[in-house]
Parts: sequence; structure tokens; C-alpha cells
Amino acid sequence: MSARPLGGLRIVECASFVAGPSCGMALGQLGADVIRVDPIGGGADYHRWPIAANGSSLYWAALNKGKRSAAVDLRTERGRELLMALVTAPGPEAGVFVDNSVGRRWLSYPALAARRADLIHVRVQGHTDGRPAVDYTVNAEVGVPLITGSEETAAPVNQVVPAWDLVTGMTAATGVLAALHERTATGRGAYLELALADVALAGVANLGWLAEAELRGAERPRHGNHLYGSFGVDFRTHDGERIMVVALTAGQWQALRTVTGTGEVLTALEQATGADFSRETDRYQMREAIAAILRPWFAAREFSEVRNRLDAARVLWARYRGMVEVVAAHRAGCGESVLTSVDQPGIGPTIAARSPLRWAGCYLEAFPAPALGQHTEEVLAEVLGLGQAEIGALYDDGVVAGPC
Repeated sequence: MSARPLGGLRIVECASFVAGPSCGMALGQLGADVIRVDPIGGGADYHRWPIAANGSSLYWAALNKGKRSAAVDLRTERGRELLMALVTAPGPEAGVFVDNSVGRRWLSYPALAARRADLIHVRVQGHTDGRPAVDYTVNAEVGVPLITGSEETAAPVNQVVPAWDLVTGMTAATGVLAALHERTATGRGAYLELALADVALAGVANLGWLAEAELRGAERPRHGNHLYGSFGVDFRTHDGERIMVVALTAGQWQALRTVTGTGEVLTALEQATGADFSRETDRYQMREAIAAILRPWFAAREFSEVRNRLDAARVLWARYRGMVEVVAAHRAGCGESVLTSVDQPGIGPTIAARSPLRWAGCYLEAFPAPALGQHTEEVLAEVLGLGQAEIGALYDDGVVAGPC
């Protein structure tokens, strides 16, 4: 498609770390003009790891693809006025603000709505009471690390993916689009607050995990790489490859039995124990015995044979890969992928992701992140209508800065 679905929409973003920027990135990938207002010199996450050899943050660049950056000193009254003016600038497709600011009363919704009544303001928080939080603290609070890891593990096991941050970003993007729909229908603005802690609690509740904990009166047991509630576990092939095999449905289970030639042994196990492996619950309860029966089949075969036979039988499986291999496969691959390359200023050609949404069967193009302050002059002139003399005075007084 030539035009992006959110083309013409302007969003002002004043946020750091993952949740807020991932919201702006998702909307920007769909065509919105996302203007980041950055502190001069960069915010708390501007140099966050992972980093390139020259110290540039790969993390910051990846989360801010396709945005514009205006560097403003918000410690000054004039800098604050510039941000408020950008947020409340007129236009039917403007007046949308995403932030995760704490303690800035001058940036409150009442203060901003007094200047633009139909403002849409989405504020990402840690906790609903204003206390700070990050993914790794809320994940600890909702109990996930205590059900992660092997059965022998006593200590909590953290996950490395900031999943709640990413879900919060997508929920914030959903909130922006819902508020825009309401504004189009009614002319009303909206103030939406979204706490990371609420997203995590809602997530585990929506999966039924909290209801289970209440009914059990105890924590869910840890099972290592076994899939909870069904059958799924990792196996090692003769040449040392590791694969994950899952049988959620009756069809997948039957395919696994057939391809491994273990049907008779598994049937005998059912008869001996009274289990019915057509049921997920029974496969889960007998997971260790089932895995022990299946393991020799995988251990006796090279990965290439296992791959071909599992694919032919339509077994649900995947090979464990390191990220270096994922990158190598992308570089060697043919055809369109969600992954692409962008020429990132200050870093060079680097792997990047497009929006996972495919429009008419196609991914949308990805663009690099801006240099810090790259669009300061452009934004001030375009959005606020400031002239060269006014912009020059702001530069001279250190209220704004250009690319660095």
C-alpha cells in the first residue's frame, strides 16, 4: 500500500524506556508523525544497553524508529512552554500526547486541556498510586518468577524479555486509537492512565492463573521446560541439537505418536495407568513417562532426519536457535520478512523490525530512529510557526538543541 493507515495523525511523545516509546513506535510504523520531545543530551535511556561498538544505544534506536526528535530543556520555563504548545497545537489530527512523566504538575491533563479541550493524553505509570515500577519489579509482584524454572530451583527465576512493558505499549496504542474514535464521534478529549502493574495483574488474571492460585491455595509447581497443562517438552537429537515439541490437540498428539512409532508403548502405558492420552490433562499428568518413552527416538537420529520426519507428519515443533543464528538466517534468507535493515545514523546498517501487521499481504517499510534533536528546528517551524529569529534565540539561550 502506498499510504499508511495513520498518515496525517500527529502524536507528541515524552517518554523513556520501553512502554511509552513502544506505543509511539507502533503508531509511527502505521504512519503517524510521532514527535519525541527529548531532554538535551538525551534521557535516562538514551545510552541504555545493548550498545554498538561506538557506544550508541541499539535499544534506543530500535524503539524510536521512524520518529522525529526535538531536543528541549524542560527545566526552563520557555522549554516547558514549547512542549505544552506542541502538545496542544491546533489541527483535527493533532492534540495527542503520550508520556510517562512523574511529578510535573505543569504537564497535567487539566493544565493541558485548559489550552485544548479535545486533547487526548495517555499517561503510562508504574503503579496507580504514582510509585515507580519497571517490568522486572511488576513481574516479581505478580508471581511469575516463582513458577518459572526447574523443579529443583528454590530461588525465583526472572525472565529476560520485558513482556509487560511491551504489552503496556500496545495497550497504550489501543487507548490512543479508542480515544481518537471517541473524539471523532463526540468531539470530546480524553485522559487515559495506564499502570504497568495493572497490565501485569490483568495479564496473569486473564490467563486464569490467579483464579487457579486461589482455588489451589498453593503456587503452581515448576516444571522446567514442560508445558503446563498439556504435553510439550524439549528433546535432544543424536547430533546435539535441541528441539521443542508440543502436542496441544488430539491431532498433534496422534501425529507425534505415529512418527515416533511409539503408539503401542503409549497405549500400554494408558492401559496400565488408566490414562487417556487423547485428553490434554492426562498427557500433562503423565508428561515425564511420555517424555521418557519418546526421548530415545530423538536421541537415535540426526537432526536433519528428525526435522524431515516431523515436518512430513505435521508435528508441532521448533529448533532452539541463538539470536546470532536468527540474524544469520535473516541475512541469508529470501523473500519478505518482518525483519529488515535500516541505515541508522551513528551506527550504520543494522537489523530492524517492521510493524508485524501486514496490509494487503505486505509489511510496511521501516525507517531509522532520529539523531537526538535532529528535527528541533523543523518541528518548531512547522508545528508552532516560529521564525528563524525566534528559533535562533532559543538555540542561543540553550532552550533547545539540534542534532548531536
